[in-house]
Amino acid sequence: MEKKENCATCPMRKKYDTNPKSLMGRFWRWHINFCPGWKKYMASLDEENREAIFKQYNLKKR
Repeated sequence: MEKKENCATCPMRKKYDTNPKSLMGRFWRWHINFCPGWKKYMASLDEENREAIFKQYNLKKR
């Protein structure tokens, strides 16, 4: 059974979307810099959705 990342529905991500300056929001933003689940989630998206997330969260492409 393959494990699926819950990044699209992550409660911490929703906290960030609601209030980026909250403690949980800032923690989520810091966390995605090294989270293997987030990296797999981003790799699973098509190019258009990936670009939208890079823009939405002001992420740097690696």
